[in-house]
Amino acid sequence: MTDLAVPMLWGGDLTSTLEFYRALGYAVTWEQTRPYIYGAVEKDTHALHFVAAPPGITLPAEHAAALLLVDDVAARHAEYTAALRAHYGKIPAKGCPRITRFRPGQTRFTLVDPVGNWITVIQRGEPDFDYGGSRKLEGLPKVLDNARILREFKTDDSAATRALETGLRRFGATATAADRARAYAALADLATAAEDTDRLAHWKTEFDAVELTAEERTAIAADAGDLLSTWLTATD
Repeated sequence: MTDLAVPMLWGGDLTSTLEFYRALGYAVTWEQTRPYIYGAVEKDTHALHFVAAPPGITLPAEHAAALLLVDDVAARHAEYTAALRAHYGKIPAKGCPRITRFRPGQTRFTLVDPVGNWITVIQRGEPDFDYGGSRKLEGLPKVLDNARILREFKTDDSAATRALETGLRRFGATATAADRARAYAALADLATAAEDTDRLAHWKTEFDAVELTAEERTAIAADAGDLLSTWLTATD
């Protein structure tokens, strides 16, 4: 027989928790509120179980919970995104529940359910990465790689923003126009996710001031993802 480990997550409001996973295509296989809370859902070859927090313990609003390894992380993100849009009328990007952003080439994303459980969905065979940025890079390109890791792997947008702003102060004067534009685009993306319209407008202005070829602009738009593609591909 093959051993099987099943994550047991905090149930909180079990009704809303199970409703959330139903919307994502999970089948509810157990729902119990008395004499104690217990719920279970299944999808494909994995299951998630939910219990009440132990007496006397106050859990944080959000907490790491489980890793889910999949064969096609991009397809899974697209599936979850479509399901959440259909259920909520929009893609929840802040608070609980939410789903983190996804770009071409990304190998993981995080799903946060209504009670704050994190399900980090990871591509099987995900390559190793260097915290702090690739050792093969230097200057602003290394800063950009570090910010990507902070944003996509650590889900720490604040740290990614600080890294980029510091990197621009240190290396912006000697960086190529394309790398400066990539940094501005990344900061605009982070401002968009934070719903900070003032900072978004600032970084868009900085980006627009950089002289780029049409090929460079299109390449940066592809890297930035859907949030910025409209103004990144716009022509003067």
